[in-house]
Amino acid sequence: MIKLIQEIAKNFITLKQEFYKNYAGNSHIQEFLPLVSSDSFPIDKEHLQKLIEFAESNPIYHNSFDMELNDTPCRIYEGDINDYWINSLKHDSSYQPFYPTWILSGYLLALSSKTLGYEKLIDIGSGDGRIAYCGSILNLTSYSIEIDESLIQLQNKIQSNVSQRFHPMCSDAMEFDYDSINLSKPEFFIGGLPQQGEMLVANVLTKIQKTPLAEESGFVLAGTHSKKQFSGDSSNGGWSQIINDFGLTVQEILEVPTSWTFDQQTDTPYYFTKFQ
Repeated sequence: MIKLIQEIAKNFITLKQEFYKNYAGNSHIQEFLPLVSSDSFPIDKEHLQKLIEFAESNPIYHNSFDMELNDTPCRIYEGDINDYWINSLKHDSSYQPFYPTWILSGYLLALSSKTLGYEKLIDIGSGDGRIAYCGSILNLTSYSIEIDESLIQLQNKIQSNVSQRFHPMCSDAMEFDYDSINLSKPEFFIGGLPQQGEMLVANVLTKIQKTPLAEESGFVLAGTHSKKQFSGDSSNGGWSQIINDFGLTVQEILEVPTSWTFDQQTDTPYYFTKFQ
């Protein structure tokens, strides 16, 4: 299954590059979703519909239109996150302003977690809750932890219009009591690229390392190919020091499109890790 997910991700990146070449709009953010299951995107039809449901219910998107990309019917979504981006900078404990991964990327990431055997998904620094939402589509019990009140209001608005529950919680992840949500085989998605997110990642790892959950937990870290993000060793997407300091094993690397890589040749590598 992991090989299939990797193949879908490669096809998605190829389609993203085609989209970038042909896109004539000027929206702050933009992304697309395939409208049908195909050989390139063998995704459950009901799951695809739920991804579209999320996009249609999300106020950050102000326009959509259909376009064919490499013979794949797609729906393009255009949006603006400026207000949320600015609000997310107001918190001292915020390690990265709101800039979302793409919805289909979130689905592939959550599908990887399920394939690796995890049962619960905790998205820390969750933005509009899309990764937690995708986890719930796949029957993972999902929790969305976000420090910014306006983003939690956005998540609650989305949740009121979709069929999935992904449990938005307004909290500082540095202070959050993870015992309060009765975890078992959890996968933690921790927001923040290298340098910006190191303190948050170290805090969560330290907390979980001291509990019986340590052996059954996984941690997903968003890496980067950008040299600007690195203060030292650039291997493992910029997470080498964290991986070495905490003795993590890399289970899987999945590279997928994100809003911040739309105009780049490389995309965002997500590192699936666990304690050795």
